[in-house]
Amino acid sequence: MTELQARVTNCRRCPRLVAWREQVSRDRRAAFRDQEYWGRPLPAFGDADARVLIVGLAPAAHGANRTGRMFTGDRSGDWLYRALYRAGFANQPEAVDRTDGLELSDVLVTAVVRCAPPANKPEPSERDACGYWLDLEFDVMKHVSVVVTLGGFAYAQTLRILADRGAPVPRPRPRFGHGAEVELGTVTVLASYHPSQQNTFTGKLTEPMFDAIWSRAREIAQV
Repeated sequence: MTELQARVTNCRRCPRLVAWREQVSRDRRAAFRDQEYWGRPLPAFGDADARVLIVGLAPAAHGANRTGRMFTGDRSGDWLYRALYRAGFANQPEAVDRTDGLELSDVLVTAVVRCAPPANKPEPSERDACGYWLDLEFDVMKHVSVVVTLGGFAYAQTLRILADRGAPVPRPRPRFGHGAEVELGTVTVLASYHPSQQNTFTGKLTEPMFDAIWSRAREIAQV
């Protein structure tokens, strides 16, 4: 896993994403003007032997693209790691930067796209190019029994990759919805709304709803 993530962080497959992530890192947001941005593809974060794999969409331009760690440095990450802490998957609820001492147990956090995309919208070619890395992570991770997908984009791409790997994904593919489950033999895909500000500020996703996802993930994975 360490070797694989080192390869991820050196990826330059998508010219548009490379140009954007590097521009953001140079220009920076005023609040973070004195900070050095990561500005590279994001490696997965957590337990390489995990039974629970979390798949997000892509790094936030001034969140993970700044801090260099998945879901770290923005409000979506605050929601995620607080929930993982409450569920017993994290040793602390705060995620500030790579040196904050955060550790995950039985969970690995990754994403469909590893570079921050403009307007948080990767193009299909970028999604497919980055799917290569997620596919390799499935090769390396031998104990995954539940994949929690955060948002419809991650849900669709995860099912696509698993189908390409020979998993018995139903056709037509099950629709995305919060709490939806797709049993695929040894792996279950569990869908959740993304903890984006759009969802959490409007109440579309509440903390009890999010906590229920992680309780169910523990139950499926028998953690």
